[in-house]
Amino acid sequence: MTFAIETRDLSYRAGADFSLRDVGLHVPAGAVYGFLGPNGSGKTTTIRLLLGMLRPRGGTIAVLGRHVPRELPAILAMTGYVPERPHLYPHLSVREAMRFHAGFYPGFEGAYAEELLATFALPAERRLSRLSKGEMGKLHVLLVLAQRPELLVLDEPTDGLDPVVRRDVLSALLGFCSQRQATVFISSHLVHELERICDWVGVLDAGRLVAEMPMQEFKNGIKRIRVARAPAGVAGAPFVLLARETLPAEESWVVRGWDAPMAEWFAAAGADVREVEDLDLEEGFVELLRSSRVAAA
Repeated sequence: MTFAIETRDLSYRAGADFSLRDVGLHVPAGAVYGFLGPNGSGKTTTIRLLLGMLRPRGGTIAVLGRHVPRELPAILAMTGYVPERPHLYPHLSVREAMRFHAGFYPGFEGAYAEELLATFALPAERRLSRLSKGEMGKLHVLLVLAQRPELLVLDEPTDGLDPVVRRDVLSALLGFCSQRQATVFISSHLVHELERICDWVGVLDAGRLVAEMPMQEFKNGIKRIRVARAPAGVAGAPFVLLARETLPAEESWVVRGWDAPMAEWFAAAGADVREVEDLDLEEGFVELLRSSRVAAA
């Protein structure tokens, strides 16, 4: 498998209170990769390291097969970046911002930018200082898509946008990916938002990569099971135990990597699986975070 982004043992310290520790990302080329984590988990810091805005304390970073920071200019020429906070000149009009941005990217496609301008219903002659938050968000996405990049890096691109604007932005991203087979690395703390568009997911918490897997595995592989006569230990279990709770007549286990034939492991231990419950994506996300925090503590 070819990776558009790959980090090994990536570490960084920001003061005494926060650090990234041994983060190993593997973002497949052509994937829409959701980078999930609560606010303050280190998602923006990781993105800044990937794009050369911060220097890591340790580890290696490769983006589009090139070394960061040694080959950074070539990487940035092929990367579209939407930051968490806008960095556009407020005195420009929308169309002026398009022309200004085009001057930095030889591959900027004006015709496609005009198409997106109409799709997003943006007022071409209005100054950026008078745009709403939703309009500014759509303009940022317009500018990076018109670059025709190989990699899109989006830091909370729909945070604070209303549902209609959010849908417009995500639909434009999916349309671009289907046309160009580009890789998208999108960070968010909104789990339900990424469920519809991502095919891979990584979960970051307190500077540590808790999990990384295909979205389908994330959605289907985390279960809550009710077990009678539950075994005391999990040695040799074919799944990962995230949490267990003792109930009056049975135990409730939350497991990762579950598959139906695994019930035989319980039967061999003299236990009985009474119920297997699907968790929605947000519940699975919460259980991953909870188990990682318990383990860290």
